[in-house]
Amino acid sequence: MAFDLSSSPAPSSGPRRALAVGVVQDTRERAVVEEHLQELVQLADTAGFEVVRSVTQERRSIDPATFIGSGKVEEIRQLAEDLEIEAVIFDDELSPAQGRNLEKLIGKPVTDRTGIILDIFAWRARSREARVQVELARLQYLLPRLTGLWSHFTRQRGGVGMRGEGETQLEMDRRMTKTRIAELRRELEEIRVQAIHRRQGRQDAYRVALVGYTNAGKSTLMNALTRADVLAENRLFATLDATMRSLELPSGDTVVLTDTVGFIRKLPPTLVASFRSTLDEVRDAHLLLHVVDLGHPAWDAQVEATQATLAELGVQERPTVMVFNQVDRPEARGQLPRIMAAFPGSVAISARTGEGLQTLLETIQTYHERERGDRWFRFGPEQHRAVSMLHGEANVREVLYEETGHTLVHVRISEKELGRLQAACGHPFEVVQEPSG
Repeated sequence: MAFDLSSSPAPSSGPRRALAVGVVQDTRERAVVEEHLQELVQLADTAGFEVVRSVTQERRSIDPATFIGSGKVEEIRQLAEDLEIEAVIFDDELSPAQGRNLEKLIGKPVTDRTGIILDIFAWRARSREARVQVELARLQYLLPRLTGLWSHFTRQRGGVGMRGEGETQLEMDRRMTKTRIAELRRELEEIRVQAIHRRQGRQDAYRVALVGYTNAGKSTLMNALTRADVLAENRLFATLDATMRSLELPSGDTVVLTDTVGFIRKLPPTLVASFRSTLDEVRDAHLLLHVVDLGHPAWDAQVEATQATLAELGVQERPTVMVFNQVDRPEARGQLPRIMAAFPGSVAISARTGEGLQTLLETIQTYHERERGDRWFRFGPEQHRAVSMLHGEANVREVLYEETGHTLVHVRISEKELGRLQAACGHPFEVVQEPSG
């Protein structure tokens, strides 16, 4: 498609008038398609478009040339002219040929949901890692769509048995794009290796990751729990980079809480692949908090979409707590008993008002303590450094002093934490039975 995402302005430059298009292949799914179109309108708004009209087309099968058929194409062409439309956005991903045909027939730039999401990611990316990830995904998306961008040259020059200037330019464009993709993959692999080393440095820490549909309230919850000051606004994909903060539990223990990029239906596969290193934070987490926006009318479909993405990442079996957000809203409060019964072990909260946050912290603590075991250690008078380290870095439950000058310490500690402390002290700790009496 000739619609160049790289030149798309950010929303601050003013909205561009757009037309949204969806296809209903099964009349029983019309309500689902309409809901998807509403989400597409939100995506378009985030990308700087103002959708002035949404159009649906009923078709049993997709037209291979235009996706929607020639009759509907003509209707959209006329609508675009009458409404002074600047771009047409399809809810489903178009093939390169379909995009080119539609642009030629409608006379306006044409893009799809994937293109819009990539556009949003392109100007939302802040860190070096996010920028590399997004550029790689965009170039992979644009590479098969380069054909035709230089067709005006081949029409002017070239002929039978000749290599036209357009063909030469197109080949050069493809070669440069492929070279850049290879460079970005190497750079992303370097970043991934660095990220692995950083995570290895946090191996002893208990890690909790916030996951969920985009705009479900993950960043707001992160701020409420840790005062992280993460950007939180009522727009899709407000944040892309994984943000990590220390979170203190009621017991006084500290865990690492990570806010990750939000998921969405029809998430472009190139983005899932490109954001592999960021999503590794989800894979490495001990516990997932699946945040759900109960204020959204299709929250159950969003749960399914998130679970499908988690399955794609291979973490669907990871311990997960369902966190139902926005329970302060009347429409959510009414359905809460049914939801809590359907999802045992879930927690109801309002990240905005703070309701339920204490229960959530206690739930995280329960999972954290399952990773640990209770042990008694005996230390001699000369091992005061080990005792001090246990007090500073472990959950000390009780301390007893023997007449011999030895100290008995009862701690709740994980195997990794114990191994690290013993290595720091340079010797193993003497394990003893729980004292009687």
